[in-house]
Amino acid sequence: MKTANATLAPAITDGDFAKFRDFFYRKTGIHFDESKRYFVDKRLIERIEATGCRDFRQYFVNLRFEAAGGELQELVNSMTVNETYFFREYYQFDCMVKDMLEEIVKTRRPGSRIKIWSIPSSTGEEPYTIAIYLLERWKRINEYDVEIMSSDIDTGVLAAAQRGIYSPRSVGQIPKPYLDKYFTKNRDGDYAVSRDLVSAVEFSRVNLSEPSETRRFREVDIIFCRNLLIYFDDHSRRLAADAFFDALNPGGFVCLGHSESMSRISSLFTVRRFPDAMVYQRPIGGRP
Repeated sequence: MKTANATLAPAITDGDFAKFRDFFYRKTGIHFDESKRYFVDKRLIERIEATGCRDFRQYFVNLRFEAAGGELQELVNSMTVNETYFFREYYQFDCMVKDMLEEIVKTRRPGSRIKIWSIPSSTGEEPYTIAIYLLERWKRINEYDVEIMSSDIDTGVLAAAQRGIYSPRSVGQIPKPYLDKYFTKNRDGDYAVSRDLVSAVEFSRVNLSEPSETRRFREVDIIFCRNLLIYFDDHSRRLAADAFFDALNPGGFVCLGHSESMSRISSLFTVRRFPDAMVYQRPIGGRP
């Protein structure tokens, strides 16, 4: 039985959902369809209550006109999905050390820089996996200056990545010799990644749909962008493809998730089929 003082959770109407969906899409490039309605409503209500707003209307007005952008970032952190684990789709990392890097260094002098960009970072499993693969499985790692960059729109997961504490499930696919070498098991059963690995990755907040934020990424050799573009619509995917093309060196590579296809997004890239994986390459020349 409800008491007289009980308060009801704010309701999100169809019109509210449509307004929010359009606003969030303009800000992030992420599109929520009706199948995500429960997920979106739940997190909107959480943010409305957390900010002390009466209802969606008051919250939305505050969100649109806030000067600092702090609540927008809190909302983005709440709305983004970040589920991953170490050595996920490992065949692409095999391809990186066996084929992609070997092709890249054919035209590089020892000591030159190689840049690898992981986006989205999520909680750090992918960039740290890249670092482990380079240290353990690329024989020429000491011949080149390798820079690993990792980005995400969610500041919460970036902070978690830099803390580097992981559950047993998250590290379950890591070969035991690597787990023993690069992680320390805590008393609570979680695993702390080596601080040397943390220092090997440069983390940054980036909105992939905002050209002013991706413009600083240039002369990149390999981009891992896996299972992100499935949340974008066609327009946002093309913006991402343009950003990757501009970021890559001629001949550089893009790795997408197994359910994603650059060929359906953009004609800028060439399909490359290596023994371990199919990836996408920026042609040596300019734009088609």
